Amino acid sequence: MKRKSEAPRQPLSERVSGVVTEIDGHALLSAKALPGGEAIARGDLILRYGITFLGKPRLSIVPQLVVADYGELLNGEEAWAFLMSSAHLYPRADVCGFLNDGKDDMVALKQLDFDHPFDVFVYRQLQDELPMLKLSALVAEEPAPFPKRLTRQLPRFDSLSAWRRNE
Repeated sequence: MKRKSEAPRQPLSERVSGVVTEIDGHALLSAKALPGGEAIARGDLILRYGITFLGKPRLSIVPQLVVADYGELLNGEEAWAFLMSSAHLYPRADVCGFLNDGKDDMVALKQLDFDHPFDVFVYRQLQDELPMLKLSALVAEEPAPFPKRLTRQLPRFDSLSAWRRNE
């Protein structure tokens, strides 16, 4: 990998078009509003992914910058690719980002649980540090209009009734 002398903090962000409906205390993402709930966000949405802490699954960090123990600085998609493929090789590397409560933090990779399902957060604007909400599931017959990363990280159900059976 080439060495970067300076890399700005930049989280991996994905834009999706959809509706977040709250049903029974769960935030469900779908292409259109779901019956029996309240639409709490709609239109173009910004998604980011939080990696949970070992032994603390309610706490996660949205990576903005990875500082590898050999001095490499990575952000955005490049940082995410490193975390998904090489984090286990560099447990002393650090990740800088915002916790799910919006607080800025830096943690060693060995403190994160890459085997636990990642949190999927919705943000109002690209520059926001505090997520608006955490998604519980994707309700979509076809995952095609949604990013592959989202469909890998969030449970997907073909219908609202399928989600209710699994709840």
